[in-house]
Amino acid sequence: MRHEKSANLIELARELAVSHMGLTLDDMASRMGVGRRTAERMRDQLLLMFDTMEEIPDPPTKRWRISGRFDSFLLAPSAKELAALKIAQELLEKQNNDQAHALRQLEIKINSAMGTKASTRLSTDIEALMEAEAIAITPGPKPKYDAYTLNILRDAILSLHQISFFYEGGSKSKLRREVVPYGILFGGEAYLIAREIDKAIEERPKVWRIDRIREAKIMDAAGGPPEEFSLRQFAERSFGVFQEDITYEVVLEVLPEYADEAYRWQFHPNQKIKELKNGGLEIIMHGASLKELSWVLFRWGGKIKIISPKELKEEMKKALELGEKMLGKKGKK
Repeated sequence: MRHEKSANLIELARELAVSHMGLTLDDMASRMGVGRRTAERMRDQLLLMFDTMEEIPDPPTKRWRISGRFDSFLLAPSAKELAALKIAQELLEKQNNDQAHALRQLEIKINSAMGTKASTRLSTDIEALMEAEAIAITPGPKPKYDAYTLNILRDAILSLHQISFFYEGGSKSKLRREVVPYGILFGGEAYLIAREIDKAIEERPKVWRIDRIREAKIMDAAGGPPEEFSLRQFAERSFGVFQEDITYEVVLEVLPEYADEAYRWQFHPNQKIKELKNGGLEIIMHGASLKELSWVLFRWGGKIKIISPKELKEEMKKALELGEKMLGKKGKK
């Protein structure tokens, strides 16, 4: 227990050292997963340990931070942290995500900074942790795209420039598109979120599959997302990746015997859950792309009832009809 308390103090010290604004007692309690009184005791202990820890008035509360550099032993990563980095790298590799290479480079830099002796000492523990954990990969598409194209898109986004490219599919495949890039989304595939330059800035940007983009070039013209645009909010507007003009309010009812399972499931980042008198749950959420939501609901079988909207029920019926065709059966009329 003593070792655990010491490790928690070091972890909190690191948090205070990297926080430019400082942390309140509530912040400390939240990050460490402890109560406020415990956070107060930890703060008092750190005040005794670090003379560079300072109190910052922030009415009606106070903040604390540790200024200056830490000794290297406080910043040295643990075997658990390095194993987590390798596991994340493997997961991205299995998803065919080129960010796995960035994590690999980070791992090399960390090991180099630690030195051969320290990294060798941790290697046995890291291997043991890696052997004890595995990643389950669910069925689905592996993103496929050209790394060179992805880097061009990233450079355009960072430099706030417009880009042009050819896009495979549709009647305009031979037409060079010119767009203002807003960001990149990774899901079952990798997608560029961008607005065509001939569209009004108020219009919602389009979703482009990066594996269909050819001959991407950065243009001289400046271009970036509107100041009020949020990629996270854009993604949360849908039940998947694809966007539609209509946003639906979806109401689901989870049967009582499956309530615990549903509590651990996220259908949408902004979902609201209400407990019903019969022990079941009511889940309310808003979003577009009902087709993608219907695919998700299939795995729940008869555990959930669709209360509304009627459009979602129709999507489920269409999906059932397609399923019957796969089995060689005719759908009921």
